[in-house]
Amino acid sequence: MSAPQCEAWVKRIESVLPYGSSTNSKAVNFLPEEPAIVERAKGCRVWDVDGREFIDFRNGLGPITLGHCFPAVDEALREQLGRGIVYSHPHRLEAEVAERICEVIPCAERARFLKTGGEANAACFRLARAFTGREHIVQIGYNGWINSVAAGGVFRPGETAVNAPPGVPAGLARLHHGCGWNDIAALEALFEALPDQIAAVAVSASYAGMAAGETFYPALRELTRKHGTLLIYDEIVTGFRIAIAGVQEYFGVTPDLAVFAKGVANGMPLSVYCGRADVMGLCDRGGSVCISSTYGGEALSLAAAKTVIDVYCEENVVGHLWSMGERMWGSLNGMFREHGVPLEFKGPWPCPQLTAGSDAPTDLVSRFMRAAFRNRVVLYNVSYVNFSVHEADAVEALERLEKAISEL
Repeated sequence: MSAPQCEAWVKRIESVLPYGSSTNSKAVNFLPEEPAIVERAKGCRVWDVDGREFIDFRNGLGPITLGHCFPAVDEALREQLGRGIVYSHPHRLEAEVAERICEVIPCAERARFLKTGGEANAACFRLARAFTGREHIVQIGYNGWINSVAAGGVFRPGETAVNAPPGVPAGLARLHHGCGWNDIAALEALFEALPDQIAAVAVSASYAGMAAGETFYPALRELTRKHGTLLIYDEIVTGFRIAIAGVQEYFGVTPDLAVFAKGVANGMPLSVYCGRADVMGLCDRGGSVCISSTYGGEALSLAAAKTVIDVYCEENVVGHLWSMGERMWGSLNGMFREHGVPLEFKGPWPCPQLTAGSDAPTDLVSRFMRAAFRNRVVLYNVSYVNFSVHEADAVEALERLEKAISEL
């Protein structure tokens, strides 16, 4: 398989961009099979600079929930583009989208906007510290690079830091504590070791182990209330995917603060931090906390978000993500079993995680990914269907993936 333009572009981009991309997870690993440089996208498909077409289940690492170039979102962007992008005063869309967020998110009494999930999590950490007068933060899962500061915490997705990550002052690292998913005993030990010192527990769900949330989230809620600690949900992946309001809707347990990003604007850069009015009020006019960004109220992203929320509320987007996810990943799991390949997609169908059996060769996941790319399917360790994936797309993708599995 030849991809001359991709290979030339990779050499070019790596000469000027450390890591070969501004987003680590987007950097190429499987040349020449991988679409290393994407030229365009539509629906559930992408084309690279060599003109090769791929069925896409990465979806921009998750933000594309409706589909690439989704018509209603594109129309909203074009309409707003003719009116301006960023102003020196608020635009009505800030109010309209915040109102919609407060309507569809159970914890949201007030809401504000930033650009990335990581900075929205950082905003919640600052609010929690100011509200409680405490300094320590407990983090379950990955909450973005800017918040990956704890020794023993998640340094990057799927990777735990042994010591404080390089570039992080030891004093700052000591205020953050990594804790595993569904490990109440470890949390209780932290509360015992740090009495009246923990400002917040922030939790990002385990995709493969999300079923444990049925008992874990209620236990978290009870434990944080007992200790006067705020509970923060990182809904960057789960929001607008397993339910409109993510795990707080799906499991029925309401946090104090929550962060949304991927999915809220179908790929436009927007994040939301929202929650209790008394906590959010600290960043109000005259409040004690300053959280401010020039691009927080950027109108193109807000126009996209308003349309996305309307589409979710008017059409059964979440139901489609579940049913088509089951069609794709359930069928693929059946193929793995049939061919004796010790791989499995585990977790909720809208965002399952690719896992390898204990007896799997160490290079099996990499070989499968390369085979999938070779057969023109884009997968990731967490793969997604979007609302533009239809039965014919699923059938075609599964045919390609069965061929990839047979090549292993």
